[in-house]
Amino acid sequence: MEKNIILIGMMGCGKSTVGALLARRFHLTLADTDALIERREGRSIPEIFASDGEAHFRALELALCRELSGQQGLVIACGGGLPLQEEAIAALKKNGLVFWLDRDPGETYYGLDVSGRPLAQGGREDFLARYSVRSPIYHRWADFIIVKPETPQYAENRISAIYMEVSEA
Repeated sequence: MEKNIILIGMMGCGKSTVGALLARRFHLTLADTDALIERREGRSIPEIFASDGEAHFRALELALCRELSGQQGLVIACGGGLPLQEEAIAALKKNGLVFWLDRDPGETYYGLDVSGRPLAQGGREDFLARYSVRSPIYHRWADFIIVKPETPQYAENRISAIYMEVSEA
């Protein structure tokens, strides 16, 4: 059984973009957890946070992860906070290889459109503090770390090479 490709990392690090490239390359389906939740709920993540709170959003995320964990042929681009829920990321990891896109948080922040991101409203220092809390968690769950991917294509090529090597083993 081929494992799913699971992408984790901070918001804005390129998970959705790299996920789309990988899905195209391997003829897999892209499952972007944030986009799937928005589509199913019929509202944006900021709207979900504003009306129902982060706990409700995390419950939706967990339910989606349980569902996705039973499927094959996926590239799963996880929301930045998803790995903080041990049950959610553990469910995905059962049938997947986890790749952490470990991009420089300062660079990531300056390239980030924060308008649709409720947890990016605190400014650069808050973003860097969030990275310092999350990075050990990302490290714990990652099977492979793509360090400072300069471009989405670089990350795609590194992940592709690893994925093919592991799949053949």
